[in-house]
Amino acid sequence: MALLSFPDPRRASPEGIVAIGGRPTTANLLSAYRQGIFPWPIEGWPLPWFCPPERAVLEFKDLHIPRRLARFRKRESFTFTIDQNFSGVIRGCADATRPNEDGTWITVEMIRAYIEMHRDGHAHSVEAWENGELVGGMYGVDAGGAFAGESMFFTRPNASKLALLHLIEHLAARGLDWLDIQVMTPHIGTLGARVISRDAFLDKLEETLRRKLRLFD
Repeated sequence: MALLSFPDPRRASPEGIVAIGGRPTTANLLSAYRQGIFPWPIEGWPLPWFCPPERAVLEFKDLHIPRRLARFRKRESFTFTIDQNFSGVIRGCADATRPNEDGTWITVEMIRAYIEMHRDGHAHSVEAWENGELVGGMYGVDAGGAFAGESMFFTRPNASKLALLHLIEHLAARGLDWLDIQVMTPHIGTLGARVISRDAFLDKLEETLRRKLRLFD
């Protein structure tokens, strides 16, 4: 299957659409993420690929842990792993109910695509466990030294937030100093994320990729 050739994301539509169509193969997804583009399925449409005019990022120097979360973290009984149950995490994200959202963009096709990407070593998960049960987590994509967080879920309070903190500690230890959040949410905003322009984001991504960090073994 031919590799998609994406237009310059700096010339995306006002809504942030870069391209429409194609399949979410590992090659297409990896090419997209390395250019700051991500897929966002819309029911009834061929697959749209986005690079929105504003991008949410979390710079680790700006990380803010609210007092209540810090207190909870000290006494919580969760354990955390990386890449131990990717399929469980992405399916948990797909099944999660979110305010003001009807349905999910994590379709069966996207689940299969990201699981394949995980098998190829490009998509990764963080799992939160309690007494052997998966109670939260998140997954995202290593674009070659920059990380894009995709989605989170929890079945116990704060499990996804603490999974994110575990991921940040892991990435910081590998030399990374920021995380692509894609779209701002109140949940992420409380941790210190901010919105930057598309051009600023793409410049930041290009600079980071030149460092060729090895984020996962």
